[in-house]
Amino acid sequence: MDQQNFYAIVSTEEKEVDTNVIEYKNIPLSNLKEHGTLIRVHYSSLNYKDALSARGHKGITRKYPHVPGVDASGEIIRTDNPNLRIGDKVLVTGHDMGMNTWGGFAEFINVPSEWLVKLPDTLTTKEAMMIGTGGITSAICIHEIISSGIDKDSGPVLVTGATGAVGSTAIAILAKLGYEVIASTGKVDQTQWLKTLGAEEVIHRSDVYDTTGKPLLPKRWKAAIDTVGGNTLSTVIRSTDHHGVVCVLGLVESPELKINVFPFLQRGIRVIGIDSAERGINIKRTLWEKLASDWKPNNLDLLTREVNLSEIVPEISKILDGKQVGKVLINCSK
Repeated sequence: MDQQNFYAIVSTEEKEVDTNVIEYKNIPLSNLKEHGTLIRVHYSSLNYKDALSARGHKGITRKYPHVPGVDASGEIIRTDNPNLRIGDKVLVTGHDMGMNTWGGFAEFINVPSEWLVKLPDTLTTKEAMMIGTGGITSAICIHEIISSGIDKDSGPVLVTGATGAVGSTAIAILAKLGYEVIASTGKVDQTQWLKTLGAEEVIHRSDVYDTTGKPLLPKRWKAAIDTVGGNTLSTVIRSTDHHGVVCVLGLVESPELKINVFPFLQRGIRVIGIDSAERGINIKRTLWEKLASDWKPNNLDLLTREVNLSEIVPEISKILDGKQVGKVLINCSK
């Protein structure tokens, strides 16, 4: 390969302003640190963590200039792994990519080969990023719910933050598996879209925001996937049926959780923290096989909106302002 430069979204610290400068730039390929496998990126996707990194959040990324992007799919150009070949289609989500290792908002990435998942034959690189980090995170939640013995006949599953990447994908997968899904959102104008994805009921987020302080609330769902945190999460837990499961993976409302022990002592509720970035590669590979087959959403086109890499900067502001619906798919080849 004789290419010397590549295009990427680069975030740079500027002391004169309060936020990082984000630019679509042509930079030397030699700027990529050698980690083992060089990949020509076909697609990536925009996640909330990417937007924080791009804006200079030191809790996400320590050193700048930096290329965000916690996930990517594409083909191998060069590798030091004998089990991989040039031309293999692969994907990577999480680990340190896009945090302190340059990420997927670029035409090329260089990452450790142990982070890679070979693309299942029934999944294209585009479909892989239409699912992306939001999809694998949703799949981990659903895996935990099923592993806890909660099947489609056990009762409804609540999904908060339903119009986000995780929430919308979780609805589509759960519905395909036959679960009754209740979607909670502040974007009531998206009710029909959420029902098209598979939600049987759409409620306003204020319906999942109890301020009475009661230790237990009427039982409303058997399991929940919460992307919000704060008092919403407290309400979710206190409203969960006996021996139910609540998967926790967000804090857009608040990282604080005020709750007593009654839901755990009197109802046997389990709260499971979901960290998809550092989840073991073996379970990720297993779940990607499912996402390529019987868990693959029927309506991927409804879940995503495609933009070119050069068009991603305004989308970063939109997701931080809470105005994003579904997932933004990034075409890194144009």
